[in-house]
Amino acid sequence: MTDLPETPKTPETPETRTVEGDTRRQIMRMLLKLAPVTASHLADRLEMSAAGVRRHLDILVAEGLAETFDRRTRSAGSAAARGRPAKAFRLTDEGRSHFGHSYDQLATDALDILRETGGAEAVRRLATKRIERIVDGVAPAGEDDDSIQKTAGELADAFDRAGYAATVTRAGNGIQICHHHCPVAHVAAEHPELCEAEHALISELVGVHVQPLATITGGQGICTTNIPLTPIENLPEERSGS
Repeated sequence: MTDLPETPKTPETPETRTVEGDTRRQIMRMLLKLAPVTASHLADRLEMSAAGVRRHLDILVAEGLAETFDRRTRSAGSAAARGRPAKAFRLTDEGRSHFGHSYDQLATDALDILRETGGAEAVRRLATKRIERIVDGVAPAGEDDDSIQKTAGELADAFDRAGYAATVTRAGNGIQICHHHCPVAHVAAEHPELCEAEHALISELVGVHVQPLATITGGQGICTTNIPLTPIENLPEERSGS
C-alpha cells in the first residue's frame, strides 16, 4: 500500500492561532510592565524578529488595545531635546482592562466591613440609598394601571441608564421589569441586601407587592421582577429602557 503524503498545515491552523495568541498576550504583559517601549526592545526581550513584533503591535493598535507615541532618542553630541523620533508603544485603558480589576472584591470587602462595624441595618441603608440614586426622578405611580405601567417604564429607563440593560415586558396580567445584565452581580451574591433594596423600592414606587421571579445571582441569567396587575391594554410587547 502506498503511503499517502501528509497534508501540509496552512498558516491558519488552530495551533498557529494559539501560538500567535500566546505571543500577543506576552507582548501585552511586557507593555504593561515596561511601557513606553519600542518594538526593537520588545523583540530583544522576546528573542523575536522586530518585524514579527511590529506585526503583533499593529494588530493591538488596530484593536484599540495599544497606542503609539513618538519618543525622542538622543544621538551622540546632540542636545537633550533633539534626536531621532522613536515610536514607542503602551497599552490603552482598554488594553489594561484585559488584566482585570478588583473593584468587585473592593466593594465586597467594604460591605463586609460595614456589616462588622455598623451591623446588617447599615448595609441595608447603604443598599437603599444606592437604589434611590439610580431611580431618582421616577415619580410614584397612582392607583390606576396606566399610571403603574408608566412608572414601570420609567424604572426600566433608569436601570438601563445605570448599566442593567433593562426592559419592561407585558406578561399575562402584569408587567415584568427585566435586567439582562447586573453590574454588581458578584457583590450582590455575597450581599443580597442589594437585591432586596431594589425590590422594595420598586414595590414602593408602583404601589403594589412585586414578585422576584429570577435572578442573575441565582444562576438564571436574568433578573425578572413581576408587577401583578389587572389586564392591561396597549402595552408594547417589549420596551427597551433607553
